[in-house]
This record gives sequence, structure tokens and C-alpha cells, in this order.
Amino acid sequence: MNLILSEPTAHCHASNLSDLPIIKLQNEIKACAATTDEASSSILYSALRSFSLSAAVALPRNETLMRTIRRQRTVISSDSTSQLLASLKKTDHGEDFLLYESDELMSFTMKANLSVLKNCKHWFADGTFKMSIKCNLSKVNLWPADLEEDDFEPILILTDFEPGTIKSVQSMFHEVLHKGCLFYFSQCIWRQIQSRGLSTKYQDDEHFHLNVKKLISLAFVLLVDVVKSFDLIAENFDDDAEDFIDYFEKVWIGEPKQREIGQKKPQFEHALWNLYDRVVSDLPRSNNSVEGWHNAFANRVSITHPSIPKLAVKIQNRYCSNSTRG
Repeated sequence: MNLILSEPTAHCHASNLSDLPIIKLQNEIKACAATTDEASSSILYSALRSFSLSAAVALPRNETLMRTIRRQRTVISSDSTSQLLASLKKTDHGEDFLLYESDELMSFTMKANLSVLKNCKHWFADGTFKMSIKCNLSKVNLWPADLEEDDFEPILILTDFEPGTIKSVQSMFHEVLHKGCLFYFSQCIWRQIQSRGLSTKYQDDEHFHLNVKKLISLAFVLLVDVVKSFDLIAENFDDDAEDFIDYFEKVWIGEPKQREIGQKKPQFEHALWNLYDRVVSDLPRSNNSVEGWHNAFANRVSITHPSIPKLAVKIQNRYCSNSTRG
């Protein structure tokens, strides 16, 4: 990240003291443009509030100052994929904070945090693509360089149903129990109701509403009873919901085999979304707490797809805040 500020230069004439407040103002708005996501107008007007009235006569036009702010941000954004400043790779206490870096991935954390993760047997994972750098957002990575250096042995990993996430978890932790989040399971079903024009029916038709809830409740029945329970529920749907039932059967249950007994393999295995064992063991069924943290962090960042330096500053500030509060 390049921060262009005015510096003293050699003079062959007496200095003009009236220029000093203007230089100070220009440096202030440049620094603010480089480190915050405030609107250009907000940065300028905040700086002008404390500007000396006696020097206002020599002040450049607002359009000129706004252009200075935009130019500063252009310098930063054009170098948004470059190496981070050294200050962003450390915590305020001088500890290493950028633990892993490659052309595709940066991992911000502390060695001490990895020790905490190592002792946790239930992992909850969630993503927030809006906070990602605007590039190939379809690619989901785990950082093997961090995890393979130590014996991380979680019992369970709870994620959403993104194919990339599922593939990454299964490739790195093929012996670990992998479960899908109940909230995302429900959300997948709701999206299908919306896309098929059944939202009004869901709201107005109590019978249909209840049957959809029963489909979601399949996540709580014994794993061996999933298919039988689905067949009983499916019989209660009206003909206008046949397309929706076909979707659910194909994706979550498995379509019946035509020449054999049993079902074809569904897109998502029953064991991935069925949570009966977790209910019995009184264990969490969703990663809503992680998603809540991401939502709060997204509000702090305030823009989608920020540059690498700006995102790094937000992550660093968040970590330091958490460390201070213990």
C-alpha cells in the first residue's frame, strides 16, 4: 500500500506559513483515504471542520481536494494484490500475524490460536464471500500448510452445503465426521420454494406450510428411517408441489432405482444433513454463531470486496480488540 504524503523540500526562499495548514489538511485527507472506507465527501468535510479560518482564503476548491482523495485511493487499489506492508503482518505487540501466504490465500492468525484450534474437537466453519477480495470467489481453500504441520484431529466439522467446501473438508479430513448446518439445510429448501413460485402458498396454505416443516424435520429422525419417513410425508403434498417434491427427493433423499430396490445416490448423503446423533448428544446443530460473527465483521468493514490492505487492517483491528478484552 503506497501512501503519498507531502514532505519538506529544500527552499531557496522564505517559507509561506499560510501553506502549512493546507499541507496538513492534504496529508490528513490522504491518510484517511488510505485507511478508512468513508465516502470522499465525508472525509473532506470532517477535515474542514477543524481547519483554520484564517487560512481558508488560500484553500483549494472542494473539487480539487476531492480529486486528491480519489487519486490516493486509486494508488492503493491499483496495488491491491501486492505484498502487505510489514506493519500489517504483525500485531500491535510485534507478534507474527500473517501466518501463511501464497498467491491464492492469506491466513491471519497467531500460533497460539492454532493451539486453541488443536484442542477443539468440534469445528464450525462458515464463509463470507462479500468480504473476500474480488477474484475467483468460487474457489474454496483450506490452508494445508498450517494444518499439516501439527496433528489436528477434530472429531467433527460443521459447514454449509457448498460443493467446494464439502470437497475441501473431505479431501483434508477424510476420516473426520462431516455434518451440514441445519440452518443452511432449511435455507436450501426455502430457496427452492421461492424459485418455484411457492412462497405465497407457503404463507397462506397451512397444510403445505406444515408439510414443508415436516421435510425439514427429517434431519431429526433416525438415519435408517429417513427414506420411509420421506415417503409418508411426500404423499401428503398436493399435485402443484410435485416439482418441489421431485427436487427434494433427487437432492436430499435419492430417486428410486427403476430396476432394483432402493434409491439412487442423492446429491447430499443422508449422513451429511441428518442430525439425529447430535440432538441425542446435545451438540450444536448449526454454525449460526460463526455466521453471526461474520455478519458483525462485515458491518465493520462496511464495503464488499475490499482491497487486501484495507481488509488486513480490519482483521488486525478486530484481533487486537479481542485480545484487549481477553
